[in-house]
This record gives sequence, structure tokens and C-alpha cells, in this order.
Amino acid sequence: MKFPCLQVEDFSFSFSGDSQPLWEGLNFKLQPGEALAVTGPSGCGKSTFCYCLSGIIPHHLPGIIRGKILVKGQNTASMNLPRLAQEVGMVFQDPETQLFCTTVEEELAFGPENLCLEPAEIKDRVDQVLDVLEMNHYRHHNPAHLSGGEQQLIALGSVLTLNPHTLILDEALSQLDQDGQKRVQNIIRKLKRDGRALILVDHQVENLTMADQHLKLANCQATWR
Repeated sequence: MKFPCLQVEDFSFSFSGDSQPLWEGLNFKLQPGEALAVTGPSGCGKSTFCYCLSGIIPHHLPGIIRGKILVKGQNTASMNLPRLAQEVGMVFQDPETQLFCTTVEEELAFGPENLCLEPAEIKDRVDQVLDVLEMNHYRHHNPAHLSGGEQQLIALGSVLTLNPHTLILDEALSQLDQDGQKRVQNIIRKLKRDGRALILVDHQVENLTMADQHLKLANCQATWR
């Protein structure tokens, strides 16, 4: 039996001590090669939504989740963060929060090394991701010296070397210039064609044209298109 990459069933979230959920009753499925656009005003909980789907909430940050979040049919409540990171990867708005190694190669290898994979497997993953990103010539560069768009690609690459089937991009285009946005968008389209499931968070709808579903969040409610 084939399960969706990500499935949300009657999902509600509230912060500890709040009487009213931030939003409630969410239901959707995300299949391989599908993209979900998530939009909404500042403060509506878009990043919180991403943290819930990736398991950061409640495994690392506090919050109250009701309903189910299923990854390939498995409830994320029963999965730890290292296991979840291999299933659902998240790229944050500011790439500098994800980059801390002195070379691009080390950055891409860091996640697989922490999974204790064999050196040959780690090298293969790094090589494959550099090919996808078209950044082989940056292998030995320091990420701190790259442009914002290049750093965002390396942040994406550091997630891709964990080989998750679902990717969450939390306003990953917001700090990039037009050329940087186009470059990241082209990579996103390629990943979608390759069968990755994608959750794309952005406040600019024009950045979400590749989405198959649209979830608009607002305080205490959510709307599907």
C-alpha cells in the first residue's frame, strides 16, 4: 500500500495556555510531485505550521497538537527528530541559521555524517546534490563568502543530502534578488519533477505558481483553494 508523502487529519494547533487554537480542522494529502502553497498575513502562524509538519513542534519547541500528521503513513508523534529529518526536510527563510561549516562540501556532508552513513554513501550524496544545484565549482568555498542566493541553495542542499521525500521551504525566496529567486525556483521545479513533495510558504503569490494546492492561513482559520 502506497501512502501519501504527507497527510494531515483534523489537525489543530494551539500554544500552551491559549484557549483558542491558532487554526483547527485542517485536512490534506500531499502526493509525490505535488506542491502545496501556504500564504497568509504576518503573524497568522505560517512558520508555526511548518514547525508542526517537520516535527520541530512538539519535539523541540512547545505546543499542543490535536489530530494527526502522518509521514508515509506513520504518525510523527511516534518519530524522533533525526528520523523525521530523513523524511521531511525544512529550509528556513534565513540561510545563515542553517550554515556553520567552513566549506560547502562539509556543509552538505554534515547531516549524513551525523546519521553515521558510510563515507562512500556520504560522498555520493554530496556529489549528487552539487550536480542538482549546479554548484560543483563551489565545493571548497566558504558558505559565509557566497551571495544570499548561493547560500540559500547550500541550505537547500544540506537538507537534500538527508534525502527527504518532502521539503518545506519557509519563505526561502523572500531575501533574494530576482536572479536568486529564479535560480531557486528552477531547482524547486526540478525537485518537483523528480517526485519530491513540496510545501512552499511565501507572502508573494507570484512565487507559488508551481503549486497544485493552496492553503491560506489566517488567525483561527484556514481556507483552501
